[in-house]
Amino acid sequence: MRRLPLGLLLSLFCLPALAGVYTYIDADGNRVFTDQPPSGHAERIELAPANDMSATRTAPPAPPQPIDPEASYQVLRILVPEPDAVIRDMAGNLIISATSEPTLHPGHNFRLILDGKPASTAGRSPVFPLENIDRGTHQVSVEIVDAAGRIVERTPSQPFHMKRTSLNEKRAANPCKKKDWGVRPECPIEDKPKEPDKGIISILPFVD
Repeated sequence: MRRLPLGLLLSLFCLPALAGVYTYIDADGNRVFTDQPPSGHAERIELAPANDMSATRTAPPAPPQPIDPEASYQVLRILVPEPDAVIRDMAGNLIISATSEPTLHPGHNFRLILDGKPASTAGRSPVFPLENIDRGTHQVSVEIVDAAGRIVERTPSQPFHMKRTSLNEKRAANPCKKKDWGVRPECPIEDKPKEPDKGIISILPFVD
C-alpha cells in the first residue's frame, strides 16, 4: 500500500467523485491518506464533484468582417439642395437627392441623416422627400450602408435654411390678381375683394 504525498493528496480533492480516497491511522498513530483501499479498517472520504464551467462558457463574439475594398465609392454627394441653400416653402416640404459613383453596389442602401439622426429607412433610392421641416438651419448628409448596417461611405454634413413663409407674406410679395383668386393657396376665394354692383343705374332728372 502506498501513501500519497501532500501535493498529490490536494490534487485528489479536485478530482470528480468517482476517484476514491481513503484515510486511516497507521501503527505509529499517524493519519494516512491513500487512493488504494487498505486491507484493514479505513474510512472512505467522499469528494465533492468538481465544478464544470463548460456549460456556462460562451463562445467569444466573432470579429466583424472587414468591408470589401472593392465595394467602395469614388463619389458620394448631395445634388439637392446645395450647401447653405435657402428653402422657401409654406409647409416646410423639401426633396433631397444624392448620387454616387459607381452606382449602388448589391447589398448596399442609401440612408438620409438629418440633424445627426436617421431621417429615413435605408433603401435603394437616393431621393428623400421630407415634410413639415421646422423653420431654421438644419444639417443634412447621406450615407451608404451595407447589409449589416455598417457605414460604407458618407457625405460631409451640409447646412440648409428652411424659410416657411406665411400666406400673408406670400401675398405681400406677390399680390393676388383677378385670375389668382381660388387658385393660389395665398389667394383663397373667400378673401377676394367684392366688385362694385353694376346693376344699379342712377336716374338723374333732366334739366331744361
